[in-house]
Amino acid sequence: MARIGYARVSTVDQDLDGQLARLRTEGCAIIRSEKVSGISREGRTELATVLEFLRPGDELVVTRLDRLGRDTRDVLNVVHEAEQRGASVTVLDPHVSTRGEMGHVVLTVLGMVAQMERRFIKERQREGIARAKAEGVYAGGTRRLDYDRLRGLAAEGRGPSAIAAELGCSRMQVYRVLRSI
Repeated sequence: MARIGYARVSTVDQDLDGQLARLRTEGCAIIRSEKVSGISREGRTELATVLEFLRPGDELVVTRLDRLGRDTRDVLNVVHEAEQRGASVTVLDPHVSTRGEMGHVVLTVLGMVAQMERRFIKERQREGIARAKAEGVYAGGTRRLDYDRLRGLAAEGRGPSAIAAELGCSRMQVYRVLRSI
């Protein structure tokens, strides 16, 4: 039986250190992490790896439920997939495990709360943007990636991995920019 940790942050700018330290403290022998949005499971290769790796008796550990996903269905699907492999899921904050029957109920409710929280955040964001536009102060988000430099590196024959490493972004971002040409 292994305790396998999974850590996730949404953007490249965010830091995984706190989650990784907590998972190590909790005795996770294996920890996988990624910097990708939790809105959907698309592109979350480390989570897919963890789910494939789970064996009967293993325990998937996350620091908070929203690290698994922001959508109730996605969270419940992850829990279901883990259980299909004979493994359990444990959330550290608040401490909930699928080993007991109540754990399923609590995880479902927490998943619904996480999804609702995400909707509230998006609604407040839309309201703030609308207000800023009405006041004439909204200029849109600042571009964090130099698209011209990225395209220049690609034109020089550099591969997506090399470009991503040099610019400090993900390969997926490189692919998205190159597709938009």
